[in-house]
Amino acid sequence: MTNGDDTPDPRGGIRAAASWFLRTDNGVVLFVREAASSALAVGMVGLLLFAVSGVWPPLVAVESGSMQPNMEKGDLVFVMEEQRFSPDYATGETGVVPARTAADENFRKFGSYGDVVVYKPNGNDRQTPVIHRVRFWVDAGENWYDEADDRYVGGADNCQELRNCPAPHAGFITKGDNAVTNDYYDQAKGISEPVRPSWIEGTAEYRIPYLGWVRLTVSGTASIQPASANASGPVATTA
Repeated sequence: MTNGDDTPDPRGGIRAAASWFLRTDNGVVLFVREAASSALAVGMVGLLLFAVSGVWPPLVAVESGSMQPNMEKGDLVFVMEEQRFSPDYATGETGVVPARTAADENFRKFGSYGDVVVYKPNGNDRQTPVIHRVRFWVDAGENWYDEADDRYVGGADNCQELRNCPAPHAGFITKGDNAVTNDYYDQAKGISEPVRPSWIEGTAEYRIPYLGWVRLTVSGTASIQPASANASGPVATTA
């Protein structure tokens, strides 16, 4: 029950107040009601995406062009837990398919062979995660110079001149797709040591162009052009 001024009648109790809140045309209440319903819808979509991906947040915004032409700055990328739906030929129990294995199996993601992963550089939670393609796996102590493509070793002529060689521990060698700005492995440039499986936050699955600009604008990184593609929280930069 309400009174003549379109306010809830205190004699009606909680049920009457709730009924008034849902039916009234009061401007302030209408605004609150619409905002609450929008927030609820966004929250439900987020929970659905989390249920599918197993990763939170399940969406990251690309901050730079290090994955061009297969990802662009401002893309919104859906990320999934790497072990979910991974093929049998993934590396061990990591759920990740490196480019070399992928070429043999014709497994492609974002226009090229191999998984694109979001990882924490050197396992550091305080650094913005990187979103780059996995190239190959190395074992602890391995001289991976002989296994590397000499175009991407940063000018090194042998393992002694190559950063992170021999490999300080087992992990993945990674690289951005941009042939101009990223003509080196992340490990050769010092962006990260070989990426341990525990440093990986998920694999990139789908991208939605332009939608990431909203997040980049809010975070103040819309005009920044970092050397690598990272992904912290809902923002993913590319190195």
